[in-house]
Order: sequence, then C-alpha cells, then structure tokens
Amino acid sequence: MSEIHCDSLWYGADIVTMRGGKYHLIPQGAMAVADGKIVWIGPHDELPAFNASREVVYQGGLITPGLIDCHTHLVFGGDRSAEFEQRLNGVSYAEIAAQGGGIISTVKATRNTREQQLLEQALFRLKPLLAEGVTCIEIKSGYGLDLDSEMKMLRVARRLGELLPITVKTTCLAAHALPPEFAGRADDYIDFVCHTIIPQVAAEGLADAVDAFCEHLAFSPAQVERVFLAAQQAGLPVKLHAEQLSALNGSTLAAKYHALSADHLEYVTESDVQAMGKAGTVAVLLPGAYYLLRETQCPPIELFRQYSVPMALASDANPGTSPALSLRLMLNMACTLFRMTPEEALAGVTCHAAKALGLQESQGTLETGKLANWVHWPLSRPAELAYWLGGQLPVMVVFQGETRS
Repeated sequence: MSEIHCDSLWYGADIVTMRGGKYHLIPQGAMAVADGKIVWIGPHDELPAFNASREVVYQGGLITPGLIDCHTHLVFGGDRSAEFEQRLNGVSYAEIAAQGGGIISTVKATRNTREQQLLEQALFRLKPLLAEGVTCIEIKSGYGLDLDSEMKMLRVARRLGELLPITVKTTCLAAHALPPEFAGRADDYIDFVCHTIIPQVAAEGLADAVDAFCEHLAFSPAQVERVFLAAQQAGLPVKLHAEQLSALNGSTLAAKYHALSADHLEYVTESDVQAMGKAGTVAVLLPGAYYLLRETQCPPIELFRQYSVPMALASDANPGTSPALSLRLMLNMACTLFRMTPEEALAGVTCHAAKALGLQESQGTLETGKLANWVHWPLSRPAELAYWLGGQLPVMVVFQGETRS
C-alpha cells in the first residue's frame, strides 16, 4: 500500500477531542495535517503509512482543541479602573453614572481615540489570551454608538485577525446603550441602528453577526426585535445579551429568531430555556461579570442540562464589568461559582463556543476535516485546565497546522 502524503504528523501526547462535548480521550494519539486541516486522527499505533514533510513528537502531556472566546468587547478606549475603585469605596453605580461614568464614559473615550491607538490597545489585551491557547475570538462593537465610531471599532477588530494568527469574528452591538445625543429618544436611536448602522456595516463586510442588550437599563424586547429584523434583512445572524439583571424573556425572543446564542442568563426562566433548547440557541455564560458585579443569582445550570442547551463560556473582556484577560480562569470560575463540571467547562470554550459563533463545522473539536487548531498542555488530566488558578502554563499552540510563536 502506497504512503499518503501530508504536511505534518503530530504525536506523543494524549488527545482530548471534545467530540459531542465530552473529553473522548485518545491515549497516545496522533494527527496528520494537510493544508491546515486534520486529515487523520486516532491512536498512534493505528496510524496509517503517511509520508510527512515534518514530524513533531511531544514528550507526553495533553492536546485539546484551540480555545474559543466567544463573547468579548476587546476594542475600546480608556479604562474604568477608577470606577472599580469607587464602587469598592461605597459609591453606587447610579452615583457613578450621574458623574458621567459607566458605559457612556467608555463611549466618550472610544469616540475620542484614534483608530491606530485603539488597535494598539486591543493588541495589548489580546496577546495574553493568545498566550494561553485562544485560537478564535469574537469581538463586539458597542462603545461607539454612532456610525463612524462603530465602524472604526469593527475595522480594528478585523485588523487584529490580519495581524495575528487567530480567527476573529466580529459582531455589531450598536444596540448596546443609548448615546447621549439620543437621550430620551430610544426608539429614534433604534431606527438609526436599523436603517443606517446595520445596513452600512453589512455592506462593507465588517460584521459577522448582530447583537443587542435586552435589559431594563438598555432596550426592550420590542426594540430588540426591530434590530433582529434589520439584521435578518441584512443577512446577518443574531445574538443577544439577555436576562443578566432581570427576566424580560429576551432569550425566548432570541430563540424565536434562531439566535446563535443568548448570553449572561442569570435570570433566565424555564420557558426561556425550553425555547432555547428547541431552537438550538447556545447559552453563553460569563462568570467574570458575575464575579466582578458580586451577583448572587447563578445561571440555572440544571435547566440547561435538562433541556439540552449547550453551555459556552467566555471572558466577556470589557472595561466595566469583566476586565478579564484569561479564558482559562473562566473555566475555574464556571466550576466554582456556577457548579459546572470541568468537562462541561472545557466544552464551553471549545465545541459549544464554536457553535455560539456558527463555526461548529470547522472548529471546536479535533476531528478529520476540521481546522488543525490545538493546544499542547504540560498536564496529565484535562480537569487540570479548570484546576490551576492563574500562572502562565508553557503551552504550544498550533493554528491551522503551524506552530504559533
């Protein structure tokens, strides 16, 4: 039998494939890669005869799929560390907002920050995530809240994916908050989002999806539905910030429009979860924001299990409620704060995170035909990923079949 050609062979470690959201461990596994994709995976002793241009032999350890951070706000101007300090000194969120703080302070800073500077600041935040194994990330707009600034943010996000070896998916979150110039005119602003911002970013290919914030301090379900209809008309899938602070049945609305995901979900109801399960909408859980806001109501993990709703995890990296630069830390938080299992947590940043971005056919698991994106860890058990707190593990990251420096 003649040899099969491939670009590279990789073996010498146990492989955690995450097929079906489970570890599916292959002890002493091997993978063959061609054109940036996996062309064979299985036990090393079953490896067919391959003629490889390159062989990489690991000295033990674990291989997992590349990590996917499926909900971030990584591009923004300024920071809100002063507000963090104020809150810890007893100043209320309402008082901070009255002083011009909160999300509007980030909007002002983002509008006043040059595009190149936004890019440099975002690179600074993205690099720690890359260093611990993130190979795909979603980045939202939403701190511009006018056409030029929203497009500026999305251009920066696109540029990050051109400068670094990482897949970047962009999301238009213009319906994030009410900008000062539309004070008292929320419906007018939603008209502007629907008729100007969404069509323009779609026409210029700057957004892969559309998101909105459905909450009593943001936009109502009726207003969000108009955003969803505009996204639909522009040919873009939708996502939703829902049930973070109160129950408005936003996640049921998201399910109605077959949203890729509904995110946060601390106050989601059983009927919401049931609707999400039927629609295939992923629950994206954000323990960083839960932790920083000192929330006490956990997302209903048991309901998600009961109705077979995939649970993804993300850093929610943002200046106000989750200044998190470690996705691996979110694994531990999900286990300790939300009572997820380590296996569920790892699925949350691999296969389920891929589904939350519509990428389940190409990323999120280690299988034949999928992108050769993985991380080699100096660990003996996959649960260690959720076990260790902090520290920089000496990982090797492979992106589309090439070792990422």
